[in-house]
Amino acid sequence: MSKPRRPTGRTNLASCIVATIFLVFVVIIVLIVFFTVFKPKDPKISVNAVQLPSFAVSNNTVNFTFSQYVSVRNPNRAAFSHYDSTLQLLYSGSQVGFMFIPAGKIDSGRTQYMAATFAVQSFPLSSSPDSAVNVAPTFVDAAGVGVGGDGGIGGLGGFGLGPGIAAGNGNGNGPGFRVGPTMEIESRIQMAGRVRVLHFFTHHVEAKIGCRVAIAVSDGSVLGFHC
Repeated sequence: MSKPRRPTGRTNLASCIVATIFLVFVVIIVLIVFFTVFKPKDPKISVNAVQLPSFAVSNNTVNFTFSQYVSVRNPNRAAFSHYDSTLQLLYSGSQVGFMFIPAGKIDSGRTQYMAATFAVQSFPLSSSPDSAVNVAPTFVDAAGVGVGGDGGIGGLGGFGLGPGIAAGNGNGNGPGFRVGPTMEIESRIQMAGRVRVLHFFTHHVEAKIGCRVAIAVSDGSVLGFHC
């Protein structure tokens, strides 16, 4: 006599249940890894120094050259590809300077140093310049600071920072601090781009920073900046 065949329906059902449980388990593991290790993070921008290489006041109008040195850190485990970005300079709420930051890429976990320098066209000063702008200088180095980097805007490979540059202690009374009529300008940097996670998922990320810079009207010295 031939043995009776076992019912295949229950076997197939059991296999489907096992396969479903396994797939759910894999999906949960992937999600846990994604949100703990590969979760996209916004890059971090830090302003390292601000300088005005040239500065002149005439007939209550001012013109100068503006330089700003920043570092952009990519905390992701994938490269950050940023689009064309912008650096804006404002005075009394109006734009007085503008510069494009060309598109580029910052590798995973790397920090890129960038330098932007451009001339600002003449614009009128306020009728009564503030004589006590409350911007605590992060650092005013009267002796000069040397900084090196990977390159960036303007091909930064290494630069020396001279007197009147802000970079440090935040107490408002650092070396080289000057008292007198001051003006305040604001710089804004915005960088947007994408990070591709696990070569499949593309995420939009963005970094921005705004800084208030206090400048001595008498000679264009940077008294300090606050971001």
